[in-house]
Order: sequence, then C-alpha cells, then structure tokens
Amino acid sequence: MRAALAGGAVLGAGVALPTAQAVAAGQEAARPDTPAAALRALRQGNHRWYTRHQTHPHESGGDRLLAVSGQHPFAVVLGCIDSRVPPELVFDQGLGDLMTVRSAGCVLDEAVLGSIAYGVLELGIPLVVVLGHQSCGAVTAAVRAAETGEELPAHIAYVAEQIRPAIDHTQTGRARVDATITANVRLVRSRLAAEPDLAARAAAGRLAIVGARYELGSQRVHTVT
Repeated sequence: MRAALAGGAVLGAGVALPTAQAVAAGQEAARPDTPAAALRALRQGNHRWYTRHQTHPHESGGDRLLAVSGQHPFAVVLGCIDSRVPPELVFDQGLGDLMTVRSAGCVLDEAVLGSIAYGVLELGIPLVVVLGHQSCGAVTAAVRAAETGEELPAHIAYVAEQIRPAIDHTQTGRARVDATITANVRLVRSRLAAEPDLAARAAAGRLAIVGARYELGSQRVHTVT
C-alpha cells in the first residue's frame, strides 16, 4: 500500500499530493491488517492473475514517489528463486505490497530467517506465506542426489540437505518429486512456526504462517494444509 511522501510535494503541473499524515492514514485504512484479510487479498490477486485480469496496482508515478519515505507491506512471501514464480506477479501486487524473500526450494538459513523476522517483528506484517511450486528444480536435485548418491557442488549440496528430510519415500519417479515439493512446504512452514518470536505472535492471533503451492500449468496458488 502507499507510503507517505513527506510534505505537500507536487506531482505534475499544479497537482498537490496529500500530506504525509493524510497518506499515512489512508495507508493504514487500506492495508490488510489481519492474517485473514492479508490472505484474502493474496487469493483475490492470484485469481486476477490466472484469469488474466491483472490490475498491476501501485505502479504509478505517484506511488513511486510516495514509496520514498516508507513501506507498509501486508505479507511476507518466502518463495523459490525460480524465475517463473515471481510473487508480485502471481499475486498481482505492486510496489510496497509484499516483502519477498527467495531461496532455492524455500530453504531456510539465518539470513532468510532474519529477513522474515524483520518483516514480522519490525514492520508488523500479519501473514507469512511459504510458496512452493510445481516442477521445483531444487527439490528435483535433492531427490535425485538422495536416490543416486550424486555429489552436488558445495552450496547446492547445502540446499539439497535441507530439503532431504521432506523427501516422500512412499512415492517413486516424478510422483516422488511432486509429493516432496508439497512436503517441503510443510517442513519449512513448521520450522518457521517453531521460531519463538513468530510462535508468540501466532498464538496471539497477530500472525498466520501459511503453506502454499503454485501450479505452473494453471497459474493457481492453493494452500497446503
């Protein structure tokens, strides 16, 4: 949502922007401020995306100027680095709406955890979404390495080792990879939910940590229970 531009700055010929106080008040009124409202906004945005009715919000020149003095994102999305799954696009959100953290396979490390904690604890974001996706290369590499004993390059090996506990050994072939993608979302979500500071907010009803999965074929996001 829009961030305040200090003072009564002018955009274009003789058109005055609202004062910082007025903009801030509007931001707080419009920004989803509960876990349920934030999740609803993401679902609505994804519906616009997969039905090809994107609105591309908060991209105007005014929005860009207003963003200079602050940010008010309503959700943290932990996504994979896959170039086909940019959170702002698949949820049809704009400048300042989402705080995105991306790592291969949504793998957690201290930098990722610190980034998520910053959004929740410092900015008061009420929703964290762990967003896995169909045909994840990181999960595929982890499953293949576990099955074949293939030695992966050092940093890729780290990613694979973090995913390994999620491997679904009840499945085989492509079905194993697909099931592991979903299981990995559950694993990462549970690890985040176990973080004391995040758990305290969740217990108070101020935060929800949700698992989700994006299907490349349909472009739909569905929650993972």
